[in-house]
Amino acid sequence: MILAGDIGGTSTRLAYFESAPGGTLESIAAERYRSRDHAGLDVILSAFIAAHPGPAEAACFGIAGPVRDDVVETPNLPWVVEARTLARRLSLPAVTLLNDLEANAWGVFTLEERDVALVSAGVPATSGNAAIIAAGTGLGEAGYHWQGGRLHPFASEGGHADFAPHDDVTIGLWRWLHRRFGHVSWERVVSGPGLANIYAFLRDTRGGGPSLLEGTADPAAVISTAALAETDALAVEALDLFVRLYGAEAGNLALKVKATQGVWIGGGIAPKILPRLKRPGFLEAFRDKGRFKAFMEAIPVRVILNDETALRGAAWHALSSLS
Repeated sequence: MILAGDIGGTSTRLAYFESAPGGTLESIAAERYRSRDHAGLDVILSAFIAAHPGPAEAACFGIAGPVRDDVVETPNLPWVVEARTLARRLSLPAVTLLNDLEANAWGVFTLEERDVALVSAGVPATSGNAAIIAAGTGLGEAGYHWQGGRLHPFASEGGHADFAPHDDVTIGLWRWLHRRFGHVSWERVVSGPGLANIYAFLRDTRGGGPSLLEGTADPAAVISTAALAETDALAVEALDLFVRLYGAEAGNLALKVKATQGVWIGGGIAPKILPRLKRPGFLEAFRDKGRFKAFMEAIPVRVILNDETALRGAAWHALSSLS
C-alpha cells in the first residue's frame, strides 16, 4: 500500500495505491481538499487517514515549491511541510517530498495513449533528454536526463526565472507588471493569475472600461471561457498572447535541457485550452529560436490530459523506491 499526494496552491489530492499486475498502479481510495481551507498538509493528512484508515508501506508527496533538506516552504500557500513530521504521523521510517513538477515528470511513465494529445509529432530521438512544463496556479518546470538507457526526472524552479519580453506589446506588459510586482518572472504571465494579469494589462492600455475580472473568484477560468466562446474580444486577445508566451517559454525550457525526446505540457490549464494550443501561435512561438528553428521543429510536443498525473507520479516514485 502506497500513500501519495499532489499538493498545489489550489487543491490537495491524497490517495492510496496498490501495485497491480504488469507493474501498474491501482487507486484504492482518494480525496481532494481545498488547500487554503487548511492550516497545513499534516491537518489534511489527519482527515484523510481518519476517513481511510490503513497502514502504508511508503509515502511520497509532490508539492508546489522547492524541496530543500526534506522541507518545503510553499510559495503559494502559508505552509511549511517537513518530511520528518509526516513520517512520524504515518509511523514510517521516511517520507519522500518531491517538487510537484518532478512528480508530474514521474507520472508521465504511467500514462497511456488516451492520456496524451499530440500538438507536434516532430522527429523524436530514441535517446537524449526531455522536459515538462505546467501552468496552473503557478508555473512549474522540470527536466529529464538520459542515463543508463532511461529518463531520470529532476526538479527545477525555472518558472521563477526572469520573463523575457520580445516586442513592443510584451515590453509594455513587462513594464506594467514591474510597477506592480518588482521582479517579473515567467510565472507572472504563464499561469492562471498570469492570464488575469495579461487581461488587466490589455484592459488598462486600451483605456479601461468593463472588465471580466470584476466579481469573480476565478478570473482565469472566466477569461478563457469567454475567449474560447469568442464572446469577449479582449479575452480572445489575452488568451492568444498567453498561448504565445506559453509556447515561447516551453521552447526556452526545451533548449536549456536539450529536450530531443520531447516536451510535455502539463497542468490544469492546457487541456482546457487545447484547441488554442493546436493553433499556429503556440508552435510558432515554441520554434521561434533563430538559428535553432530546425532543431525545435524536430522536438515532439504533447499535452497531458490526465489530471492525476502528478498524484500517480508520486505513487510511482514511492513504488520504485520499494523495488
